[in-house]
Amino acid sequence: MRVNRILLSTALVVVAMVIQVSVLARLHLPGAVPDLLLLTVLGLAMVYGHVGGALVGFGAGLLADLAPPADHAAGRYALVLCVTGYFAGLIKPETGRLKSVTGPMAVVVAAAIGSTLLYAGVGALVGDTAARHVGLTGLLLSAALYDLLLAPFVVPAVMWLARRADNDPLTEAPGSARASDISSGWLTSGTGLRIGSQRSGLGALKARARTRSARVGRIKGVKRL
Repeated sequence: MRVNRILLSTALVVVAMVIQVSVLARLHLPGAVPDLLLLTVLGLAMVYGHVGGALVGFGAGLLADLAPPADHAAGRYALVLCVTGYFAGLIKPETGRLKSVTGPMAVVVAAAIGSTLLYAGVGALVGDTAARHVGLTGLLLSAALYDLLLAPFVVPAVMWLARRADNDPLTEAPGSARASDISSGWLTSGTGLRIGSQRSGLGALKARARTRSARVGRIKGVKRL
């Protein structure tokens, strides 16, 4: 990943994590908690592609595993977001721009349900049965509903920031050739003259001066006679 992508992804993930832990987790909503971190990963994955989405998802999930008040095994949520980011990045179009909101909204619902199921499945493998006591069906419905309501305010903003960072002029190729082209274009179009025409004009002036001097010499010779 490029440096600007790493910096932007890190900043967005940290902000999303802070908001989720300090604000969303304290709302005490029934069922699941709105997953702002998941929506941030989805927005970045749909711009960066499956590889970038997997990397961002792994880093975001690892941060969630290590940040307090985490009460599960480290690496569990990193695996979930890594897989989610990979599959979300597969819908990235070749142009980098989505034509409708139907695709992203479907991805949000699928990611909310899939990540909840995967998280519960990994928990069952390591002996965590908390999802059974809470009710898996209620978690799936509430997670899909909360993330779908929050997605229109988060995913487009994240995608816009990601595209803007990719279009940063500092990340483009060196513009020495472009600068030379611009300077030459300015010389030709800004003045309305070309260097070749300037040379030909100077040659014509010199020729006229020579003919005039020759005529003056002839006239003087006639007068002397």
